[in-house]
Amino acid sequence: MPRRVLVIDDESAMRFTLDAVLGDAGFDVHTADGGAAGIADFEAHGADVVLTDLAMPEVDGMKVLATLRVQDPSVPVMMLTAHGSERVAVAAMKAGAFDYIPKPFDPDELVLAVKRGVETRALRLENARLRTETSLRRPIVAESPALRRVLDVVARVAPKDVTVLLTGESGVGKDVLAATLHAHSKRSDKPLIRFNAAAIPAELAEAELFGHSKGAFTGAHVARLGYFQQADKGTLFIDEIGELPLAMQAKVLRVIQSGEVQSVGGRTENVDVRLVVATNRDLAAEAKAGRFREDLFYRLNVVPIRVPPLRERPEDIEPLVFAFVRTYADRYGMGQVDVEPALVEAFKAHSWPGNVRELENTVQRLLALTADDSLTLALWRSLDSGTPSSARLSLSSDPGPSHPLRARVEGFERSIIAAEFDAANKNQSETARRLGVSRPALIEKLHKYSLLDRG
Repeated sequence: MPRRVLVIDDESAMRFTLDAVLGDAGFDVHTADGGAAGIADFEAHGADVVLTDLAMPEVDGMKVLATLRVQDPSVPVMMLTAHGSERVAVAAMKAGAFDYIPKPFDPDELVLAVKRGVETRALRLENARLRTETSLRRPIVAESPALRRVLDVVARVAPKDVTVLLTGESGVGKDVLAATLHAHSKRSDKPLIRFNAAAIPAELAEAELFGHSKGAFTGAHVARLGYFQQADKGTLFIDEIGELPLAMQAKVLRVIQSGEVQSVGGRTENVDVRLVVATNRDLAAEAKAGRFREDLFYRLNVVPIRVPPLRERPEDIEPLVFAFVRTYADRYGMGQVDVEPALVEAFKAHSWPGNVRELENTVQRLLALTADDSLTLALWRSLDSGTPSSARLSLSSDPGPSHPLRARVEGFERSIIAAEFDAANKNQSETARRLGVSRPALIEKLHKYSLLDRG
């Protein structure tokens, strides 16, 4: 894919020349007449490298540099300088410019400089990706055009302190994108705090999210910082925000509007938090039905990003499979694992209602049960057809006769709950109904078996 180069200059002849030289070198060149137009183009489309004239009326190159450095620090900005402007060019370098090109320029030197900028941009993004993968302990795979478009939007908005609303089915990787937004932001050296609104009973959620003072309620033996306070100067990711009760939604709205958090039984504090939220619900429909505050929806819907389900991006399935094989084979102490091509093709044809999470669990289960370090279509079919579900669960969950009965029973219980939780698309109320237990009892089990932190 050609790298996008944005050329900003108020002289049409110079724009034409730069377009021709860089276009012949294989770059995707876009031009803007002056600084204001260039900034607007960058805000709308982004760029891999920006080449801007230094001396322009109204919005000059230094103002362009300052604006773009705020919007996306990873993008190299190069200055075009006239003869005698070397002192100003040095000042631009100190302000964060990647390089400067004196006029008249040598076409070959210009192309080499832009190539260095493209390589630097790619390296910066790769470093951010690796930081994200390290924090998540899972790979980021984006071979499909659908997900690449999503990541392009993420890269453009990550450096800007705007609220992002991630939508999509359960298991598509909204948590991965939230971590990516944080890793590419100006707050990447500060904490990323995660809060799952569906994982905590409503009566406890307020104290968890906003904190509480000592003695605020029975059992509050010490004061506790809430998630908003813990995320101060960093990013707060609220997953499944559609599960928040209306009363809690009002308090979240207050934080967004005023930057103030009031802990339970405590005083008001100011916080500086970048908010990223996610949901598998249609919040616009929920707001229309009165189940979600309309004013909060509009506050959250500043930059909506829909994450496509796996069935809309089959190109990602094969690289995901091999990434998961590497991860879990290492974890299980296995050697080289062979993956049958027919299995990969069958995976591509599968609908994956549980999306990436379901695919990951399937690969993990196959690796746990293979007898010869190979994953085959026959093995997958033997697990998913012709065998009662309870038997399949016991195969994958029973630690074996050498373990105490309690451990074996808990392993079986965990598998049953995990299977029903996945089948209900992580809906706690539906899972509790299927299992015939109360929602608080289910939540206690989900915490016990670490089933709320699985992607």
